Amino acid sequence: MQNLLEVSQNTQHSWRNLSIQNRISFLPTLAKLLLENKQEYATYITNEMHKPIAQSIAEVEKCALLCTYYFENAENFLSTKVIKTEASESFVTYEPLGVILGVMPWNFPFWQVFRFAIPTISAGNTVVVKHASNVPKSAELIQTTFEKAGFPKGCYQDLPILSSEVANVIANPIIKAVSLTGSEQAGIAVATEAGKHLKKCVLELGGNNAFIILEDADLEKAVAIAVNARMQNTGQSCIAAKRFLVHENIAEEFVAKFKVAIQNLKSGNPLDKETQIGSLARVDLAEELEIQVQKSIQMGATLICGGNRKEAFYEPTILTNVTSEMPVFKEETFGPVAAITTFKIIEEAIELSNKSNFGLGVSVFTQNIDFIKTKISAFNEGAVFINEMVKSDPRLPFGGIKKSGYGRELAEDGIKEFVNVKTVFIK
Repeated sequence: MQNLLEVSQNTQHSWRNLSIQNRISFLPTLAKLLLENKQEYATYITNEMHKPIAQSIAEVEKCALLCTYYFENAENFLSTKVIKTEASESFVTYEPLGVILGVMPWNFPFWQVFRFAIPTISAGNTVVVKHASNVPKSAELIQTTFEKAGFPKGCYQDLPILSSEVANVIANPIIKAVSLTGSEQAGIAVATEAGKHLKKCVLELGGNNAFIILEDADLEKAVAIAVNARMQNTGQSCIAAKRFLVHENIAEEFVAKFKVAIQNLKSGNPLDKETQIGSLARVDLAEELEIQVQKSIQMGATLICGGNRKEAFYEPTILTNVTSEMPVFKEETFGPVAAITTFKIIEEAIELSNKSNFGLGVSVFTQNIDFIKTKISAFNEGAVFINEMVKSDPRLPFGGIKKSGYGRELAEDGIKEFVNVKTVFIK
């Protein structure tokens, strides 16, 4: 491990001194390689964590889009900013911190890594990545692709270590900061260790996003988006819609349409491009989801459809009459389970939405845009999406508050997370 860290450190000493134009010059080739090999890469993603192949292909394509975005924008984001003061000159520069550790999850094994690595490397840092143990081929392919694109050896370095070794890596003086995408428990562990050594960290943790449908919403549109928002990646996403808050006057109609839509989703071989629902990544994840659903039913939730498990496959499931004390409301459900709660007025919906330890994002569906814009500040979230599902976009900062973590990825905010914002004042 020490040798790998030293290689990354030695590379960073020269990498940081390259111009931003030289650093980002490798990104078009990286994007090209991703697109040329997307079928192969997607197949490995699907084989390792069971994502439907069409969604795996889309994930690789999104990584290529990210590379193009930073190729076009990184230079502007990191350009010196002149500040007018009484000095003859005063300005701010953005300089790399050094070697940055990334601790990455399995649910989007390419995208999560790329959205951390691309802006971080473009800023002049090098990265070492501890990837999830159940996606080893994805981890290997990512490093190989960086090297094929021309990035210097050690610029991107896979770190094949156990989770129990992460604390020692954080403590290593070569590591200057850390980014984690993962569970709340993992976030606490990483933040604690980083705090001991006064190292910055960015945490992108869990989510329990509300999907609010007001009485005046376009119901057909809301249903169509709700299916994707809950069932994409078989529900294994931090930003998936998990709690559906529906106005009581349209709840019955919504549930009926939603049930038909999710029951029409095709499950089966994840390598079949027609498959829309796959198995969960591991049997224990399906077992945990099953416990959350069964406890909620025991507490009074009504099972509308689904609720059955076979090994790692869990049927798309709808529960109604869900209250805020039930596990499917209080906890993050990492799988294809939709919990539905009704409300009478918008203030009640906002209160229910905020009644969560997480704060990643919220979706609101209404035709009265001007009205809902006046309510945006009432949501305790990192993002508010109106008439759309919460999603990550290279052009927009991404991250949450409360137990969803802190810091931002993507856009200009993301590329500036791991830089020294240096003030220069010349009298």
